Order: sequence, then structure tokens, then C-alpha cells
Amino acid sequence: MADRHDKPLRTAIIGGGAAGFFLAVNLKEMMPGMQVTIFERSQRVLAKVAVSGGGRCNCTNTFRSVRDLSAVYPRGHRLMKRLFNVFGPEDAYQWFERHGVPLTVQDDECVFPQAQDSQAVIDCFLSLARRYAITVRTGVKITSLDEVADYDYVAVTTGGSPKGEGLRWLSAAGHELEPPVPSLFTLSIADSALTALQGLVVEASVLIPGTKLQGEGPLLITHWGMSGPAILKLSSYAARLLAEHRYQLPIRVNWVRRSEQEVLSSLAAMMSREPHKQLPTWNPFSLPQRLWACLLQKSLGSRHQVRWAELNKKDVNRLVNVLTNDVYAVAGRAAFKDEFVTCGGVSLKAVNASTLESRHVPRLYFAGEVLDIDGITGGFNFQAAWTTAYVAARSISLSSTPPSCASAFPAAAPPHSR
Repeated sequence: MADRHDKPLRTAIIGGGAAGFFLAVNLKEMMPGMQVTIFERSQRVLAKVAVSGGGRCNCTNTFRSVRDLSAVYPRGHRLMKRLFNVFGPEDAYQWFERHGVPLTVQDDECVFPQAQDSQAVIDCFLSLARRYAITVRTGVKITSLDEVADYDYVAVTTGGSPKGEGLRWLSAAGHELEPPVPSLFTLSIADSALTALQGLVVEASVLIPGTKLQGEGPLLITHWGMSGPAILKLSSYAARLLAEHRYQLPIRVNWVRRSEQEVLSSLAAMMSREPHKQLPTWNPFSLPQRLWACLLQKSLGSRHQVRWAELNKKDVNRLVNVLTNDVYAVAGRAAFKDEFVTCGGVSLKAVNASTLESRHVPRLYFAGEVLDIDGITGGFNFQAAWTTAYVAARSISLSSTPPSCASAFPAAAPPHSR
């Protein structure tokens, strides 16, 4: 990077997504005299923000129900814990409200703009970029540090690179990479009895047999297989394992999120309380009726319409097994366009954990999904973008400020404990 002390300092930000704009805006607030240019390879900036959360932008999470960050960040949780001391979820919430984007918290702790429209976040960023005279250049693909050699600082915020091409120039500069693979995707399941139930949603848990990898929450049955938060969480936790097996592993569904013994007790109570009722008409687990009928057919075959009193021990065991250990063969993955995330990227070993500056190239910084940090669905990936972008901006501002003047930038306050 350039070493020019007689002219205004300049920062190049490579990537015009969430992390890129957040870094640019915060850097300008910390250092109004810094000249900042965003380079975006496509013709449109903030494209992923536009479609996130079904177009509503799940911009963060309260984290109130998160006991361990590893549960929401399968990769990068230790670094995120450290960086949250500088800029965490509460800071992000206050930042958006302070910059004219009122937020609202859902019952599931996900945070959205009150407008329920991702355009509110996009308009905020674009308005601030204009106010701070941030230059935005679209249709410009940077493939080498030589192309930005005349800048004093460079920040890479290019996002995920599913096939790895976008990381090669960083590898050539000496950075260790973690192989990128998809995360947060739905599962294709070639089971006509299941897909005939498309549109049904049920609270369930899903796991990969022989592992501790499990996702819980709403499960949506689709015309291609399964989706919903339970599946997306599992795909995040098991991203590398599923990729290694070419997305052909079996999964096991617990449709009632109860143990086998609990289900057995419930069935025994039903047999005692309603012995003369037919199975399809009395559903003790409040499952969607079409799903209950399907599971009865799957477990009991021709006996799926008998009365409760007519169930024998073998019937009960089969029904318990299907309700709690229903196995399906995964036939592949399907991209979930609203939440697609990449696992992998620039290894965290390649950056300074406190500043996010490259350990190989001075004055080169990283933020966002280009780093080997990714989260489950629920606003966690955007929070990682805000946090890493803020830390990188703060690091640049402190790096370019003489120690005696560091206190002049209130936006770059010292880390605080949380």
C-alpha cells in the first residue's frame, strides 16, 4: 500500500455488501478526512441485504437466548466473543436506531427494521455514503493488491466465495484459506409421501445419525424435501460433513421433540383414555393432521386405521420409532436464496484477532463473510458483518492516528466488557 504523508489518507474497500458499507460509514465517522472508495464487482451494491430475511432484513439478534456463541457461530465463535467486547449486538441495535432505522424485536429474538423492509437498511447506508462523500464504483473487479497499491489502507469485504475463485488472489498474497463450502441450505429428499405434504410446518428436531449434529425449530416440508430453521441450522452445523459426503447422508427426524419413553407414555395414556377411537381421528401430539396420517401409514401400514385398543406391542414400538427416529435419505442440497452463506474463507490464523489486520500484508484488513466466520439463521451473520466491519474501521482509524490524538475519535471508543 502507498506510504504518502503529504496527501489525505485513502482507503479502498473491496466489496459493496453489508460489511463493506458498514466499514466505510464507520470509518468516515471516525476519520472524516479519510478518503474512502468502495469497489463492487457487480453493477448493484447491497444485493444480499435486499433479499435477506425474505426481503425484511433480519439485521441482528438480541442474543438473549444464546448461552454459548458456538451454538450460533459454528465457525469463528471464539473470535466473535472477543470482538463483541468492542462492538456487539447491543451496539449494532443502537447504531441503526441512531442512524434513522428504528428496529423491532420478534418473539424469537430476531431483530428487523420496524418498516419490515430491507430497503430501510439499504437507504440508510446509501444516504450515509452520499453524506460522507464515499465513492462507490460498481462493475469493478479487483483481483490483485497491485490494483489498489496507491491506497494507504485496503479492506477486503467481498463476502463468501462458494467455489473459491474469489479467494485465489488472497492466497497468492500469502493468506491461509479454509476451503469454502455452502452453508445454510435446504435438503432435497426423494420421498413422494413426504413431499406430498408440502407446505406443512412442524416444530421438530433433525440430526445426522452417529453424530451430535442437530438442528431444532420449525421444519417446513417442501415440494423438494425439507426447509425451515431446523434444517438450516443443521446444514450450518454439518456444512463440512455434508460436503464431504456429497450431500448424501441420512437424517433422522424427531417429529414431536420428545424422548422415546415420553412418547411411549403418551401412547399408553391414549390407549387407556380413548380405546374405541380410531388412530387417525385422535392425535395426541398436535401434529398437522396430514402429517399424523402419513406417519401412521408409514409405521403401521394396513393397520393405520385401527382403534387405539387394537394396537399391539409391535405396533406401538413402530409408531414410537417413526415419531422419534424417522429416517430419510438426503438426495442433495438446494440453495435457499434468502439465507445462502459460505463456510470457509480467509483463515482466522491469517489475521490479527484484535484488529483484523492481515498478518502477511501490513495495512490490509478483512471483515464479513470473506473470513472463516459463519452463523446459523437468525440475524447472526449480519451481526458478524457489523462487528468485524466496525473493528476493522476502528483499527484503521487508530493505526492512522498519532497516539497523542487517538482520543479525538469518540466513535472509536475503547473496548467495553459485556
